[in-house]
Amino acid sequence: MRSEKKVKQILLSTALGVLCTTAFAQNMEDLKRRFPGDEAVMLHSSAQYKIRIKDGEPYVESKESQQLMYLSANAAAYLGRYGFGHSSFHQVKEYEAFTQTADNKKIKVTNFKTSSSKSDGVFYDDMQETMFDFPAIGQGATGNLNLQIIHKNPYLLSPHYFGRSIPVVDDELKISFPKDVTVKYVLKGQDTDKIKFTQDSRGGETIYTFQVKDQPAEKGYADAPGAAYYTPHVVFYIEKYKNGNGDEVTYLSDTNDLYKLNSSFLKDINKEAGPELKRLVDSLTIGITDNEQKARRIYSWVQGNIKYVAFEDGMEGFVPRDANFVCSRRFGDCKDMSSILTMMLNTAGVPAYYTWIGTRSLPYTYRETPLPIVDNHMICAIQLKKGEFIFLDGTDPTCVFGIPSSHIQDKEALVAMGPDKYNIAKVPSPAKETNQLVDSCFMQLTDKGLTGRINMQMSGYYSMSMHGVLLYVKGKDRDDYMRSRFARGSNKFQLTSYETGDLSDKNKVTLTGKFELQDYARKIGDEWYLNINLLKLYEHQEIDYPRRKMPVEYDYRFIKKYVTVLTIPEGYAVSSLPQSKTFKNDVWGFSLNYEQKGNTIILTQEFYNDHLLLTADHFKAWNEVLEHLFPLYKESISLSKK
Repeated sequence: MRSEKKVKQILLSTALGVLCTTAFAQNMEDLKRRFPGDEAVMLHSSAQYKIRIKDGEPYVESKESQQLMYLSANAAAYLGRYGFGHSSFHQVKEYEAFTQTADNKKIKVTNFKTSSSKSDGVFYDDMQETMFDFPAIGQGATGNLNLQIIHKNPYLLSPHYFGRSIPVVDDELKISFPKDVTVKYVLKGQDTDKIKFTQDSRGGETIYTFQVKDQPAEKGYADAPGAAYYTPHVVFYIEKYKNGNGDEVTYLSDTNDLYKLNSSFLKDINKEAGPELKRLVDSLTIGITDNEQKARRIYSWVQGNIKYVAFEDGMEGFVPRDANFVCSRRFGDCKDMSSILTMMLNTAGVPAYYTWIGTRSLPYTYRETPLPIVDNHMICAIQLKKGEFIFLDGTDPTCVFGIPSSHIQDKEALVAMGPDKYNIAKVPSPAKETNQLVDSCFMQLTDKGLTGRINMQMSGYYSMSMHGVLLYVKGKDRDDYMRSRFARGSNKFQLTSYETGDLSDKNKVTLTGKFELQDYARKIGDEWYLNINLLKLYEHQEIDYPRRKMPVEYDYRFIKKYVTVLTIPEGYAVSSLPQSKTFKNDVWGFSLNYEQKGNTIILTQEFYNDHLLLTADHFKAWNEVLEHLFPLYKESISLSKK
């Protein structure tokens, strides 16, 4: 017979189990109501950074934990696989992962697999990713991950992001540091007012706490910029500290400190031009006295002869290789391109400078956040006129001299002018008139439909992009691309032939093609009916307003012009011609013009874009233009027999 004490323990245990089950059910239902349609949520995420001084230098470790809750059995199909990244700069000291089932069973993960992480556009780097599968996932289960990380290079602390592809119920960042350390932070992204900040002091340490609750899932858009533009996040860094002698040391207090760090990566390279490099420069510039012509020749040679291969391993991700070495092996990453360009140009007597820059995937500026995260690219800057820089990106083989590569437009560049001298310069963004596409289509009616020819003329970034296609896409893949590029009217479009024209000028390219388009025009009795809007431009490109909050990114400013010329069949006359229309607002616009000239009908359409980034306050105006445009696509012309 059980003792009374034992019976009470069983009853209490049973009661607690019932309470836990009831609370769990209530929690599940509450989460489903708050996040309808979501299969899982990040129930809790936390990162705790502890900064201290060790051996007279900043030393940083962090403990991070993540807890996913699965709201449906379907979640396992796409959220069971999980993992974390690490590198020689951010060493994972300890880690564990486990599933807590709905009935409170803990099942540890044992199938960890670590492999190289392939970053976009990088041939090799030392980034690693450890992947695993959470076992026994079901509705109400949680996947748990705990990490302990040593940040070996404290000037490379990563920003803390609060947004994810699933809702985040609670996310917290804590940073603790002693009185001898000063930490600064900047809030970036959208909706930073949701980040609750508190500061506390305890045991001689200062503690910064940043917390966000109920952050909705971020919907992905293919035309969105980098996540740093819109995801709320905290950029934090060590400004200064006192070393073991009590001396105050500035760490990353301003751009002077950042430049001191960056320029330290250059101290052991390019002491002098070797014989091979010197002979090469001489052969490229022989008989040329004009610095611009020298620069054009050298830039063109590097673009055509040094193959871009992104190879980053540890400090190799920061330190350029010597120009003589790059010259001998004929390939290198962006830093190596900067190294050989700068060395060759200076050898030729053209003032050239190593230059760091952040691509358009990053929203940061040097003065606001003087940190290594501001730049992820390296180029070369030259001065042909005092105070004016021309930016040369050796990684882009199709880039036109004098026009910056498209992914660095409108960005700040840190130009190394000397051991203790630098310049923060703004890279220009070419005006829309620089980048033009003119598509001219000449067509005739036949018994089967339409036949005709197309002429495409491109300049600026349009031309550079097409040169890139023609450089890398060959054979059947090129034929398929061209069919897609010329296509219009309907899926019965057939490109019967095409030519690429003279490709000697990267700033200009002309494509020509011949086509057939069956069953497009309608003939009823003695009347032809035809919609000559063969290209329904911007269809299905309405912006999801007002639900969408993240910006829309454009590759460049541009003007596009489409001219369609229809020859009127002999014995016919125009009986109906749509009206012309122009509409524009503060964001963009179009013009659509019909006219008859002799025995032809000409439809001219022109569109323009003067933005690199379109923010949410412009979305309504963008859609307004489309509301005026789309009805015009339904209008047809008619031709009657005389």
